[in-house]
Amino acid sequence: MQASLPFDSPTDPVHSNPTNLPGPRDPGVLDSSAPRAPRHAPVPPAHSSLTNPPDLRDPAGCVPFTPRPPVFVRHPRAKRYLLRITPDGTVRVTIPRGGSKREAAAFAEREHAWIEQQQRRVEAQRLVRAEEEQRQERHSALEIRALREQAKRELPPRLLELAAQHALTVTRISIRNQRSRWGSCSRSGHICLNWRLVQMPATVRDYVLIHELMHLKRMDHSPAFWNLVAAACPAYKQSRAWLRKQSAH
Repeated sequence: MQASLPFDSPTDPVHSNPTNLPGPRDPGVLDSSAPRAPRHAPVPPAHSSLTNPPDLRDPAGCVPFTPRPPVFVRHPRAKRYLLRITPDGTVRVTIPRGGSKREAAAFAEREHAWIEQQQRRVEAQRLVRAEEEQRQERHSALEIRALREQAKRELPPRLLELAAQHALTVTRISIRNQRSRWGSCSRSGHICLNWRLVQMPATVRDYVLIHELMHLKRMDHSPAFWNLVAAACPAYKQSRAWLRKQSAH
């Protein structure tokens, strides 16, 4: 038996959903101010760069990516055809009231050079963000490793010091990366502690250590157990409230 202290725990569909129209000066947006193409304008051929996009690269040949097929969206308040490149590189073509998908596709095909330029820009920005995220992850991994080493140095001596004060014997101490509890105690006297305790205020950390130590006397959470905790840590309720608040985040 083990007692523990848990955390308080068809292709190119035309969409008809209204969307917010971008302003004419929004980056990555191009509007058609020229007269609308006639209704009988030809549909771009099957081999066009828009329907079968090539593998594109930046001028230095360093950013390969394959553009996605365009997405056509009808908007009743739009006055012109609009081209917009979304953050993931998708070409979004807005069809105004009275417009047609045929005309929208023809407009997008005419502007394929602008589309490729904007997609390269979006892809370059994505790569910069990805590199920054990786850098932050590496930095976080180093910080966590340092904190775990700190926990191994600081928590066992403090636990043994508190155990001696209450005439209790701890047979083994483990520092772990527990996801759902701050600590645990077995009947054999093995106490496991979460390394994150080193990030807590000293009073809260000591409450968790005392909580586990009192399980050496009672392996439950009965009123008698809480009386033991209260005698050893009179301000334990404030520490419990702090833990509940942190666990809710």
